[in-house]
Amino acid sequence: MTLHIYIDADACPVREECYKVARRHNISVSVVSNSFLRVPREPLIRSITVTDNFDAADDYIAEQCGPVSIVITADILLAERCLDKAAVVIRPNGRRFDKDSIGGAIATRAIMADLRAGADMPNIGGPPPFTHKDRSRFLEALHLACEQLKRN
Repeated sequence: MTLHIYIDADACPVREECYKVARRHNISVSVVSNSFLRVPREPLIRSITVTDNFDAADDYIAEQCGPVSIVITADILLAERCLDKAAVVIRPNGRRFDKDSIGGAIATRAIMADLRAGADMPNIGGPPPFTHKDRSRFLEALHLACEQLKRN
């Protein structure tokens, strides 16, 4: 098997960074989305448009990934599915999901969903804004993951 990067591309702010690292390491990238996304016309990069069914992109990535895959996603439930297949999973902010942290992330997600569903709760907001520091952390995390998987 060869190393491969899968991007959960709908609303992913680090696609260009993925391409940059993939070029440096000569790694194929699949940009998976529910609608057409323009990607560079290069042999290493391909766009995969799935149906607009709920979780179709997640299902595709979870089915395709494995121990020599890096998955880029902010989706906690997709991260869990990919970790179960031994993939490396990195958030767009550069933080890695792992077996030790995924349970807590799922619990926090459930609590936040419950809070948002509360009728008399004020708007508790969404994730913090994406920063230059997040982008730098992501580039480093992806590079390190590529190096790690290439060594193994």
